[in-house]
Amino acid sequence: MDEVDRIVTSWQKQRPDLDTSPMLVFSRITRLSRHFDLARRAAFLAHDLEPWEFDVLSSLRRAGTPFALTPGVLMSELLVSSGTMTNRIDRLETKGLVKRSPSPADRRAVLVTLTPQGKHSVDSALESLLECERHALNSLPPEEQQALANLLKPLLLPFDRSE
Repeated sequence: MDEVDRIVTSWQKQRPDLDTSPMLVFSRITRLSRHFDLARRAAFLAHDLEPWEFDVLSSLRRAGTPFALTPGVLMSELLVSSGTMTNRIDRLETKGLVKRSPSPADRRAVLVTLTPQGKHSVDSALESLLECERHALNSLPPEEQQALANLLKPLLLPFDRSE
């Protein structure tokens, strides 16, 4: 029995009139999410990055050469407000991980570009993150990892569509 089994069993005793079976899934997802969040933070901290910093840098890195996006594109990708995005870019620029420059296509627009230091930081942090995630999934054989990914996808899709 894991902690979720104990919680659900307790609820079943206290509220036998309720079907507590959804808790078997969602409480495990919640608990796993918390554990994974802590592991993710540790992986990023080893590279002097906060999770939000990794998120911004990885959006730029995934954009491909020249690793540049407008603040508006970053805002919509990361689901943050304009003020939050400006603050994040300012902080990353101060750390030397990104730079702002006028867009060559439209001088009124600004591009946020990874610096070589930013590219190195995000690449190193990604390697640590993937190692951490591989370790977390180690107890499942590859075919079960794929099955789990396939089972979770339909639960997530309605949320992705509504954003």
